[in-house]
Amino acid sequence: MSKKPIMHKARKRFGQNFLHDPGIIGRITRAISPKPEQHLVEIGPGLGALTEELLGEAGALDAIELDRDLIPVLRTKFFRYGDNFRIHEADALKFDFRTLQQDERPLRVVGNLPYNISTPLIFHLLSFSGVISDMHFMLQKEVVERLAAAPGDSHYGRLGIMAQYYCRVEQLFLVPPEAFQPAPKVDSAIVRLTPYQQLPLVAKDVSCLQEVVRVAFGQRRKTLRNNLKPLIDASTLEAIGIDPQLRPERLSLEQFIQISDAISDHRDEKGKTEE
Repeated sequence: MSKKPIMHKARKRFGQNFLHDPGIIGRITRAISPKPEQHLVEIGPGLGALTEELLGEAGALDAIELDRDLIPVLRTKFFRYGDNFRIHEADALKFDFRTLQQDERPLRVVGNLPYNISTPLIFHLLSFSGVISDMHFMLQKEVVERLAAAPGDSHYGRLGIMAQYYCRVEQLFLVPPEAFQPAPKVDSAIVRLTPYQQLPLVAKDVSCLQEVVRVAFGQRRKTLRNNLKPLIDASTLEAIGIDPQLRPERLSLEQFIQISDAISDHRDEKGKTEE
């Protein structure tokens, strides 16, 4: 006897595209490789296609879902798990993921992220990197390319630099549009982000680094001399070994940290002088 399909129309305002391809679902589950002793968190479980596989392996999971109409559907589908399936009606962009950590176990975060919020949501999650062991996301292929991009790549920019400051980034595999219902107009990809237990490169002031990267890529076609003029002058860039005529996509993360640290040192000196 076949299961009766769950009827729920995907909502455009939530960016919903429900994964339904069993082969892709199995491949994602194998990439995550959940274990019973781990603490899994799924963002946007939708109709629970991936949730079902994850619960089958891990036995327990916290789900963050914004669409209130999906919550009774999910509770009914996974009622047999009792308190091991915990669903939180919340906006993941505003959710405090630290509240989910009940013991020393870090969180393993997974999700088929809506394309319209994927970038701000990743920035939000990076702020919780201290309580997260890894993250596996289904994203628009272009977003994954931006996350994994190296200096000189056309996709290299603010998202990739800050993600790579906190995490090791691995692009795993592509997912075609037909794996979803409704099918999106773009290809998707699976990415793994693994926060570093100890950062390989450390900025003196992370907020300053974020500011530098944001301002540097404000106008990609302009040089560092022009874009960073409000923060640092060309002579100081030259003094720390960076060519002010370069465009921002040519710089490594380490070089952005050099610039950030120089600005931080200048601000500290200025603050002391004014005291």
